[in-house]
Amino acid sequence: MTLTNFSPERRSARLALAAVAVSVVLWASAFVSIRSAGAAYSPGALALGRLLAGTLVLGLLLLIRREGLPPRGAWPGIVASGVLWFACYTVALNWGEQQVDAGTAAMIVNIGPILMALLASRFLGEALPPRLIAGMAVSFAGAIAVGLSMSGEGHASVLGVVLCLVAAATYAAGVVLQKPALRHASPLQVTFFACLVGAVTCLPFSGQLVSDASHAPASATLNMVYLGVFPTALAFTTWAYALARTSASRMGATTYVVPALVVLMSWAVLDEVPAALTLVGGAICLAGVAVSRSRPRRRPVAAAPTAGAGLPGSSAEGPGEPGPEGCSGEPSPGERVN
Repeated sequence: MTLTNFSPERRSARLALAAVAVSVVLWASAFVSIRSAGAAYSPGALALGRLLAGTLVLGLLLLIRREGLPPRGAWPGIVASGVLWFACYTVALNWGEQQVDAGTAAMIVNIGPILMALLASRFLGEALPPRLIAGMAVSFAGAIAVGLSMSGEGHASVLGVVLCLVAAATYAAGVVLQKPALRHASPLQVTFFACLVGAVTCLPFSGQLVSDASHAPASATLNMVYLGVFPTALAFTTWAYALARTSASRMGATTYVVPALVVLMSWAVLDEVPAALTLVGGAICLAGVAVSRSRPRRRPVAAAPTAGAGLPGSSAEGPGEPGPEGCSGEPSPGERVN
């Protein structure tokens, strides 16, 4: 009896791929919303408002699903990812993009997936296959092309560059530290409590949030709420679901899709026509992700030699000419047929 393509392992892999696709699309849309909300809200206030909205939605989902507190073993990763990824990354990125142009910020922040792969290899013992390394190199080259095409003529401030480096480092560390927590708790539990930790960390900006909200236009506030509900609550949950089912380094490489999607969304929503180099860079990013997520073809498993195999006249290929490794090339019983 042969196995079909709808095995549980293959189905789980497809669900994980669909989940990470939701995450990268929503994270790409966040860049469009930040441009509106960031004009009326300071970096810390925007981060706090976004995290509070996300915490509220995730808390309601947690109550509906009746998922309680995560086990003790999950808390170190939850607290670390909440402080580093949900809080520090968000504030540093919001602040950094006010100091440097979008292209420079994109180039620096895209160091994150590379740092993630190195950290995952060092601390999680994840392998770095050649295809993954090659794909990340190609995608990073595409991100540089997108960044150069979007960069203005002004010089980047030292503070802005440092803030973007902090954003890249905290993003990478947060993802790697979140991975062990998913061995003990569900994706929803990890995401909710990490978001809650991030919101608590950003409470010092509560005064700025109240002040900014009293003067901000409704469109900016709605964009801040959108950032909390979709790119935070939904996207971080689907990311955690996928991260629990694949390696952190491979997940990081997938985020190189984001620059290409941002270009397309800005073109469609903001009517910002991209330059030729921007389109080329986006295509290179997509090509690199495809390479990083590809897997080498598996060679068919050789069947066990039957009695008399290799004797003159026993092979269908002719007298004294057995097939490769004593196999006729036909799948053995129970072998996967793709």
